[in-house]
Amino acid sequence: MIYRLLAINIDGSLIRSNGRLQKGVKEAIDFVREKGVYVTLYTSRNFQSAHKVAKALKLDSLLVTHSGAFVASSLDEPFVQRKISEEKTFNLVQVLEHFDCNIRISHERFSLGNRRKLSSNLIARAVLSNADPVFYPIQFVESLGDTLRDQPVEAARIDVFFASKQDKEKALQTVRDAFEDVNIIECNGNKIEILPTGVSKLRGLQIVGQHLGIATSEMVIIGDSIDDLEAIEHAGLGVAMGNATIEVKRAAGWITRSNNENGVTYMIKEHFRKQFPLDFLKDHIRIKRW
Repeated sequence: MIYRLLAINIDGSLIRSNGRLQKGVKEAIDFVREKGVYVTLYTSRNFQSAHKVAKALKLDSLLVTHSGAFVASSLDEPFVQRKISEEKTFNLVQVLEHFDCNIRISHERFSLGNRRKLSSNLIARAVLSNADPVFYPIQFVESLGDTLRDQPVEAARIDVFFASKQDKEKALQTVRDAFEDVNIIECNGNKIEILPTGVSKLRGLQIVGQHLGIATSEMVIIGDSIDDLEAIEHAGLGVAMGNATIEVKRAAGWITRSNNENGVTYMIKEHFRKQFPLDFLKDHIRIKRW
């Protein structure tokens, strides 16, 4: 199979646990791009944060951010932008504030969260991760419901971090019963994402593929977490990181090394060294047919 697009998840895949890019990954991406393969990033991060990573890699691709709700190569000119309405965002927050959880509303330009005391350092890091106050300010308020009543927001994504698995399960059931037209994604740990209906990482990558004339079967998709599972299942070649969850590894066609062992770099060099440049293949096919 000839692959024409490579999609890499950022956190837990492209980025090491110390927050830095894997060793040699820029050179590996340059190598595969020279073969004519389109390289993109897909992530639950906001666009500004993902774009910062892409810039370090010299990528000017369409990026799939906010878990597919915001697809763009430029913040001011989104290719696709989907949001949860102001009214629905408010209603969701009203329901979620009855549970022991931290709620973070992500807009394309800022984030808004509640001040509920965090139950662990792990959750604290998750809530504050990928935040650059210069480019993407995060504001914390005592009551999200009261704030949204005065200052309505259309959310690209709502992240919810629960104190326990029991709280997560109760909230999931409540939200599913009350809101049929949102997409609820279960993530690693006690976290869920709430997205506009029809939005997912897979759908975002399919939109990029349709724009480029590339089928999902012609994509290599690399990921590690449960919210990458759907994309990996539908890829032409789904790749699980060595640090991926068991479910992701079972769905993948290839398991590479972990993010701390330069798994993305290793996979790209091992797999794509066997693939001829796409221009060469096109010429070869034309000659053969003639």
